[in-house]
Amino acid sequence: MVEWGAAGRAIPGQTVSGDLCLVKSFDHGALAAVVDGLGHGDEATAAAKAAVELLEEHPGEPVITLIQRCHERLMKTRGAVMTLASFNALDNTVTCLGVGNVETLVVRAGGEVKPTSESIMLGSGVVGYQLPALRASVLSVSFGDLLILASDGIRAGFDQDLSPGSKPQQIADSIMSRHYKGNDDAQTLVVRYLGTGHE
Repeated sequence: MVEWGAAGRAIPGQTVSGDLCLVKSFDHGALAAVVDGLGHGDEATAAAKAAVELLEEHPGEPVITLIQRCHERLMKTRGAVMTLASFNALDNTVTCLGVGNVETLVVRAGGEVKPTSESIMLGSGVVGYQLPALRASVLSVSFGDLLILASDGIRAGFDQDLSPGSKPQQIADSIMSRHYKGNDDAQTLVVRYLGTGHE
């Protein structure tokens, strides 16, 4: 249903990163997520891991429910910001919900020189500390469309020099090598939607 690639880095001087990602399939769908534990180091990693473990256990639940579950689980941690994207192959949609500053972009497949793209609106707040009103965005997706998630360790404008026809892992590696800020943990996740069959 999807193919994906990811690239992550810890802030220089640290051996662990508080920025993690997940792709998990379920019946007729797949959940993609990037979680950025606040700060860096072991406590940030612990917060991000707690969220990722919960998402792995319940990938097919609605994204609003998942954010609420993560909020409850992370209350005794530093907290995290995160974006979730749930693909539904039955109606060819992706439902996205972000709390905090994990950038989210859908790049449309096609032969355009500059493929059209859509950014997802993000709510301010911190999962585990203060949630905003949760409103998910639902977008239609077609075979070959890309979903790109990037934590704030990646500079804005990472989409300016994309090669959308490349493999997701190549795109993720390119974003990391070209746009890593160097002063924070960073994570990027690139997911190509394949649906249930090739069109």
